[in-house]
Amino acid sequence: MTDVLSVASECAPLIKTGGLADVVGALPSALMQEGLRMRVLIPGYPAVMAQLSETRSVLEDPDLFGGAARVLAAEAADLDLLVLDAPHLYDRPGGPYIDESGADWPDNPERFAALSWIAARIGLEGVTDAQAEGGTWRPEVLQCHDWQAALAPEYVHAMGGTGKVGTIVTIHNIAFQGLAEASRLSALRLPPERFTPDGFEFWGRISALKAGLTSADRLTTVSPTYAAELMRDDYGGGLDGLLRSRRDHLSGILNGIDETVWNPATDEHINRTYRSARGKAPNTAALRGAMGLPEAEGPLCVCVTRLTEQKGIDLLIEALPRLLRRGGQLALLGSGEARFEDALREMAEREPNLAVQIGYDEVLAHRLIAGGDAILVPSRFEPCGLTQLYALRYGTVPLVAMTGGLADTVINANAAALDRGVATGVQFHPVIAETFGVAIDQLCDLYARSDLWGQLQRNAMRQPVGWGPSAQAYAALFREVAPAA
Repeated sequence: MTDVLSVASECAPLIKTGGLADVVGALPSALMQEGLRMRVLIPGYPAVMAQLSETRSVLEDPDLFGGAARVLAAEAADLDLLVLDAPHLYDRPGGPYIDESGADWPDNPERFAALSWIAARIGLEGVTDAQAEGGTWRPEVLQCHDWQAALAPEYVHAMGGTGKVGTIVTIHNIAFQGLAEASRLSALRLPPERFTPDGFEFWGRISALKAGLTSADRLTTVSPTYAAELMRDDYGGGLDGLLRSRRDHLSGILNGIDETVWNPATDEHINRTYRSARGKAPNTAALRGAMGLPEAEGPLCVCVTRLTEQKGIDLLIEALPRLLRRGGQLALLGSGEARFEDALREMAEREPNLAVQIGYDEVLAHRLIAGGDAILVPSRFEPCGLTQLYALRYGTVPLVAMTGGLADTVINANAAALDRGVATGVQFHPVIAETFGVAIDQLCDLYARSDLWGQLQRNAMRQPVGWGPSAQAYAALFREVAPAA
């Protein structure tokens, strides 16, 4: 059995700010079916520590970037965890990355360098484990998620461990690179000779993500289309040249969803269970009641998202009147930039067919997905996206921008796809307000045709959205990069 350590800054259901956590939380179970054992290393934030019962110390570090730390082994939420208990870095109010005022923690570079440092140590030294051969468990592969874990391969090399443990960096969103000033080189325990354009220097600063991209054995990202987009100068965030140079080491493996958590037949959060699209009606009625929306002739659209430009919220605001004129409605859950929160609140005060809840509520997210006729995802770029996968599972027709994983997971309702009876949603391109508005008209036209709409819903619910094929691809990759016995 190949042993893998997944290194991440968040993991559902213990701590979550976005889709990264869902992927990290779901992948271990999927890989177990492929004969791999995956443990998850995450920081010991207060929210995580509060959910641990029995723990045992398996590794200690007396001076981890400013204080003593230890690694605790524990099991929670059916996950085999290694938790980095470093109170000087993680025991504080606020979120994983920001303080209570919404500002980034100023020591974030050190906080996540510590996570990467410990990951490298575990990859080379292992941890105490009475059940393992020789009393030590050591992974054969480190899977390092995003910039917060991307220094681990760099540290493996710095510790002289090249070839002793396989390393993979998985890019969930290249827009966040973990930049730090060059003056922190020593504080971050980074070799100065690697601070070059061919190493981890990025326009005069340290890039944690670039360190991983240049030093890891293999690179992955979360959809085939996003992998191709990253090698373009308009998507690669300044790292497109590097990624083109490593194209033979880059794979796009589509995310899946946890089909036990997102299952319309067993979902405890929704109005009633259903095994076909016919069960949506009571959930739609319940959602309208909960959000204060009246009955309407057009589709009840939903949106569960961060309120940022990346997610196309400005496009949504501009195109929304078109949906409302067609008799449609929108129920939105999300938070983000204050200008978008304020604009949506103001529109909701004037528009009876628009309901907005600022913040995040997991139960309401399930009810929106279950009750909506359609989900709107106008992202300018979307590495994979999970909400459209949840929507497909529940027969909620996705209207999405044709980018990244959205392009890979939704079959556009063009004439050919409708004639063949295979369409699952609506795509639009280019990603501008006008084409989004045209796609809204198309959605409303399809909704008015009950035969076509029913076919879309049935196709959506039959679409594979689980981890099966992707887990097989990951398993093959992990075995490939694991050092030979």
